[in-house]
Amino acid sequence: MKSPDFWKRGRGGWISSVLQPVAWVYRQCALVRRSPTSVKTGVPVICVGNVVAGGAGKTPVAMAIGQHLIAAGLKVHYLSRGYGGSKKGPHLVNGELDQAAEVGDEPLLLSRIAPTCVAKDRVDGAQACVDGGADVIVMDDGLQNVSLVKDISLCVIDGSYGLGNGQLIPSGPLREPLAEAIEKSNAVVLIGADDAGIEEVISQISPDLPILKAALEPVEMQTQLAGKRVHAFAGIGRPDKFFDTLNSLGCEVQHTTAFADHHAFSGDEISRLVAAAQSDKALLITTEKDYVRLDRKWSENILALPVSLVLQDDAMLTRVFEPLLSDAPDAKIE
Repeated sequence: MKSPDFWKRGRGGWISSVLQPVAWVYRQCALVRRSPTSVKTGVPVICVGNVVAGGAGKTPVAMAIGQHLIAAGLKVHYLSRGYGGSKKGPHLVNGELDQAAEVGDEPLLLSRIAPTCVAKDRVDGAQACVDGGADVIVMDDGLQNVSLVKDISLCVIDGSYGLGNGQLIPSGPLREPLAEAIEKSNAVVLIGADDAGIEEVISQISPDLPILKAALEPVEMQTQLAGKRVHAFAGIGRPDKFFDTLNSLGCEVQHTTAFADHHAFSGDEISRLVAAAQSDKALLITTEKDYVRLDRKWSENILALPVSLVLQDDAMLTRVFEPLLSDAPDAKIE
């Protein structure tokens, strides 16, 4: 689904107010669904989650964390519920054979870094990772899931969007109250400029909680895109972020099309986008996350813009992971 406009910071209004009773029911149902016990896997589990629904940047953070741990000499396995995919799992993702409709788009990206297991049941998935030889499991999402004991939890927050209007789903974008998310987190990863004043809010809740400042930066392609006419489309949590990035690279963005997060593109939709771009003599470009959901026959007609996570302070990340990296304390995110 697309995030409704009233979820944004400074919005809300009567729609949000009317939905607050529903948000209370949602919250109570979420508490009831929680597992009464948490299972310890036998290997460390790192959770990369968020408190806001969609678009925070969890997957790029998980990818960077995996690279960090691999550089430290650890055998990393990713664990994902495979949102949007049909497979219940546990299933080891094959990036060459599996489709996003089967395993989800995010696991396809994660599998480029390390073995990735999709499983609707996270306990079963974690056991499959252990059986597969994992030294450490990195969970993409799952901060609100208590079925597994987590050794380290990171809460990812977009500095521009912040907490939206600060209300719980569906009255706002929060999956749970911020204080509860912070209480279970070992650090916050704050992505982008802190336009929403997140640092101040967190300091009031937990003054000693580490805040890892980071940015998602495009890699490669900058010189290829500067000054070029482009048509852009995206089906992510916040498509405008992608369109703004293209503008910052010096692209002449002629047309943009936004879809819902994890949108399953039809052949007719992509055919129309390709035809419009060709008619306008423009490049057609999308995000990597959207690209892996496309039928491979369109690969020659569409470009994907890769991004990577860049931390301001690598040393702080090492300190957060120090309990797990005692054998390789100098590991850095490249």
